[in-house]
Amino acid sequence: MSKRNKILIVGSSGMLGCDLWKELCADYEVEGTDLVENRQSTIGRFYKEDITERESIEDVIAEADPDFVVHAAAMTDVDGCELAKDRAYKINSEGTKNVALACEAAGATLIYISTDFVFDGKKSSPYKEDDKPAPLNVYGDSKLKGEIAVRENVKKHYIIRTSWLYGKNGKNFVDTIAAKARAEKVLKVVDDQVGSPTYTVDLACAMHALLKKLTNSESRLNGYGIYHVSNSGSVSWFEYAREIVRLSGSTARVLPISSEELNRPARRPAMSAMDCSKFAEYTGYRMRSWKEALKEYMVLSIRKEKVRDRHDK
Repeated sequence: MSKRNKILIVGSSGMLGCDLWKELCADYEVEGTDLVENRQSTIGRFYKEDITERESIEDVIAEADPDFVVHAAAMTDVDGCELAKDRAYKINSEGTKNVALACEAAGATLIYISTDFVFDGKKSSPYKEDDKPAPLNVYGDSKLKGEIAVRENVKKHYIIRTSWLYGKNGKNFVDTIAAKARAEKVLKVVDDQVGSPTYTVDLACAMHALLKKLTNSESRLNGYGIYHVSNSGSVSWFEYAREIVRLSGSTARVLPISSEELNRPARRPAMSAMDCSKFAEYTGYRMRSWKEALKEYMVLSIRKEKVRDRHDK
């Protein structure tokens, strides 16, 4: 029996990291590293480390000796990044460079999770991988600098840009809107920002498809670079919120407002939907629609809420 490929998930306790561990552990030897332990599988070793400490993350990757590193650790609070710029760049840019250097030294292939917010939103059609990035905020700029660090410091790399993530293992827009719809009669949501909501379970499945491609084919040698991966279709935050409220069964009203009215610290792109055809062609894996994914997530969430209510009675 051949040796199973080893995957190290950096940021294994995050919203995506937890779903990645659960998705990959049946087919690969999976290990994880993060500031705290919170994983979906009891299989595999966990290393408590901070990516901003270069020597420490180098030691972890050297000791783990993985075939692939999926780097999903990041400061993802967009407004928080705007208010704490130094910390955002330290984690998203310098931390990513540390991971890249460690992967190059260990001979590991790096899969880096990036964002649609590297774009300025001025394009009217979905963004392709070769469109020029022009981030509007610190979060997008710090992640773009992370991309540059990956390209410059590790030869074997894949940069996966995704968008509007939600999942059961972290704070997200879906849960926030569903909770507000239970507590309030009227919700106000911006209608001038369009993108593609992406379920972390679906993104984890896409990463699984990519890894299968890389572990079963020599064509990976010609595939390094940037790929866009999100659930298919696009929607405004307003229409997205209306669908969440509808699926939740709430009678709350959702009203549209402008980004200017909301007045958040960080500017957001007006349109950040991405063209994911390159990834589909390379891996043969196509992401389902955002509506289908959201419906599944909401059904599971409502079921858990009912179980919780029964236990509380």
